[in-house]
Order: sequence, then C-alpha cells, then structure tokens
Amino acid sequence: MSNPTLNWMLDNPYVQQWHVDETHIDHYQHVNNVAYLSQVESLAWAHSNALGLQFADYQALNRGMVIKRHELNYHQPTHLGDTLECATWIVHCDNKLTLKRQFQFICPKRNKAVFDAITTFVCVSLDTGAPKRMPKQFVDVYGQACLQQ
Repeated sequence: MSNPTLNWMLDNPYVQQWHVDETHIDHYQHVNNVAYLSQVESLAWAHSNALGLQFADYQALNRGMVIKRHELNYHQPTHLGDTLECATWIVHCDNKLTLKRQFQFICPKRNKAVFDAITTFVCVSLDTGAPKRMPKQFVDVYGQACLQQ
C-alpha cells in the first residue's frame, strides 16, 4: 500500500518496499545501478502478478512483454540500510504491441525521489522472439491498468 505522505509523480501507484542490503552495494558504498535495474524488473513482475497476469499465462498464450528501452535517472545515491518505496504505473498501452511503465523510487527518511525510470515493452512470440500483437488477455489487463486510456 502506498504511503500517502510521499510525493509520487502520478496517482495510485503500485508500491513495494526495497530494503537495501550488502548485496546491493558497489565499490562506491552506495546502491549499484544494476541493483536498481533488478528492482525495476522485480517490481514490474510483481505489478503484473497483482493485476492477474503470471508467467504461466505468458507461456500458455505464447506471448511475452520484453524490454525494448530503459530510460534510467539516478537523482541521489542510496546506501546500506536504506528502505525505499518503489512505485510503478502503466502509463501507455497501445493495445497492440507496446506498453510503457513509469517507475519512481523514494527514500522516505529523506523524503526525496532517488530514482525514476521509463521502460518500453514490446509484445513478442515466446517461441520465435518476433513481435506479435497482444493477446486479448494482455489488452484486458494492461489496457485497463493504463493511466492514459
């Protein structure tokens, strides 16, 4: 559940907490950029699962949403022991081939956004990797969750 006092860039985020541990820390003693990317992937899957789409559905439909582009913005470093509130929204879905997710990570103890990203996904056939139209189940789930209809 979202913390209502945090300044989210958009309304009604899907939120999970991320507790930074030693596996996330790099040689600069702050969270490594790869750890942020891993959290983005984990958050996107958790949101899809919460919306009712599991990987088993992807397999049964022979479709997947794969990453075409990441735009990552690091605003402030985060450190061992920090807990971040990590949010995502589906901000675009053409109901054909593509969707975009917005991400924002906030450090509540500083009340600051430390990271944001936009990821563009393309629907593909799992067996060939070729772009394929979204199945009805994707359109129904992702299309309805999209903030901009």
